[in-house]
Amino acid sequence: MEAKETYKLTALTDGYLTEISFKENDFVKQGQILAVIDNKQSLLNTENAQVLYDISKSNVSPDSPMLLKAKNAVDMAKSKLEFDEKQFDRYKILFEANSISKADYEKTALQYQNSKSEYQVALENYNIQKQQVEQQLSINKTQKNVTKVLAAFNEIKAVKGGRIYKKYKEEGDFVRQGEVIATIGDANFIYAKVSVDEGSIAKIKVGQEAIIQLNTNKNKLYKGEVSEILPTFDEATQSFICKIYFLDSLDFKITSTQLQVNITVGSTKNALLIPRNYLSYGNEVTIKGSKTPIKIETKFVSSEWVQVISGIDENTVLVTDNIKK
Repeated sequence: MEAKETYKLTALTDGYLTEISFKENDFVKQGQILAVIDNKQSLLNTENAQVLYDISKSNVSPDSPMLLKAKNAVDMAKSKLEFDEKQFDRYKILFEANSISKADYEKTALQYQNSKSEYQVALENYNIQKQQVEQQLSINKTQKNVTKVLAAFNEIKAVKGGRIYKKYKEEGDFVRQGEVIATIGDANFIYAKVSVDEGSIAKIKVGQEAIIQLNTNKNKLYKGEVSEILPTFDEATQSFICKIYFLDSLDFKITSTQLQVNITVGSTKNALLIPRNYLSYGNEVTIKGSKTPIKIETKFVSSEWVQVISGIDENTVLVTDNIKK
């Protein structure tokens, strides 16, 4: 038997378990902190990322030394440009009035052009510096958020609410990322998880009736129904997996309880059935009063019963030395 929505609670990082706040059979809520992992490297990374973020944030401020230096260079270049522009305008008027030489005019014009270039260079440098510190802030902010998320992995939380069915670790244990710490499932919904061999899976359909027998009480039978057929072959059991939901009230709810299930895949009226242990190898049975076994034709064969098509009838008396008392 298995609880619905059963999942493995796993460690998301490496480290020592410094705290485990649950035990088997406890009920937990979604998001509840169940264990804490001591991962010092993660904490150091978080602290370092915060420091780098704070530095980059201060560098974005207009008063930061880097931007302030670049801004001062822009202001100085602008002041020089404004002065050289006025000089150029004045010398232009004087040159047009033949009051100065052409060489003096061209010298002033060249100085003005140089000042314009210097101003553009200073302005571009400021914009580049501003863009760089803003990009670095964005990078460090992302890194800070990433390390914050990774640090949160030190706290192991319940993905969904449910009951703790199995506890695998104790305080002080060292765990690696991906190791299972506990198994959690819905305590209010237990179903039968059964293996079906390759020869029978094609006969199984969702909605078919089933009779379930728990190994803890073989005298009691429960009605059930095929709810789901998993869409892949299970390599571990070398079979297909079906989920059978109980239709009768279940009074024994311990998961992993072994069970047997008979699924009704069809029905035949007036079918002739014999116990499985009456059938020997080669589909042979022994008739009372006869020393020679006869071969019969069978159709349905289970672990307990065999459907006979021909070879004997309902009046035939069979014997066997292997009948269980």
